Amino acid sequence: MSDDVVLLERRDATLLITINRPHALNALTPETNLALKRAFDEASFDDAVGAVVLTGAGRAFCAGADLKGVAERLDAGDTSIGDDLRKNYAPLTRAIRTSPKPVIAALNGTAAGAGLSLALACDLRIAAAGASLVVAFVRVGLVPDAGCLFFLTRMLGLSKATELAMTGEPISVEDAMRLGLVAAVVPADQVLQAAIERAQQLVQLPRQTLALIKRGLERALELDLERTLELEAALQNLAGQTHDAREAMHAFVEKRAPVFRHTG
Repeated sequence: MSDDVVLLERRDATLLITINRPHALNALTPETNLALKRAFDEASFDDAVGAVVLTGAGRAFCAGADLKGVAERLDAGDTSIGDDLRKNYAPLTRAIRTSPKPVIAALNGTAAGAGLSLALACDLRIAAAGASLVVAFVRVGLVPDAGCLFFLTRMLGLSKATELAMTGEPISVEDAMRLGLVAAVVPADQVLQAAIERAQQLVQLPRQTLALIKRGLERALELDLERTLELEAALQNLAGQTHDAREAMHAFVEKRAPVFRHTG
């Protein structure tokens, strides 16, 4: 396997991004985060990429931050962990959330700490049976970060998010599916293929519409009903101006399959 900390592979219109530090359970370092952010940024502007799948090499999706490096900085007197988050983690979370492409996490194994934050930042999660999700921060005396507080409270509500954040107890992917955190649980040897197949389904849909849906869902979290109604109208204006929307409507009326260009 390559020595690169992040591997990129094209599967037709799907970009597969693999965190490649299996010896460290794909723990995140500044170098890894920068490489991941660069990959997501480039995918966002690549018209040939219709969807992204994020996974980990080896037996874990991502064990979170590489605590060895964090501990070394603390021992050296650098206690500004918040600055580390602002520089190395927040930009990556933003890159995933602002990407116009659907992002699917293929959870091939445990997602813990900031690794869980990374998975929750994705649009969909396909998980391997037997894997677990761990809000592990409290176990090392830290607060959930890299977007974890945001995603957990919105996906689960305050009560369940509090339970997971304060106890740090693992949650099985089967339980996570019942809670709505993951979209599907499949045998471990099928998780990557299942995620790629889901991505390949998405890339057949009008891509500009998917980007507008993602933008709308993100903003609607913070809006009341009236502002959400206006947001829907504004986004629908944009959708209606695309070739693919017109093509889809004509195809529906004519009872045929649409032929999308994925362009305006």
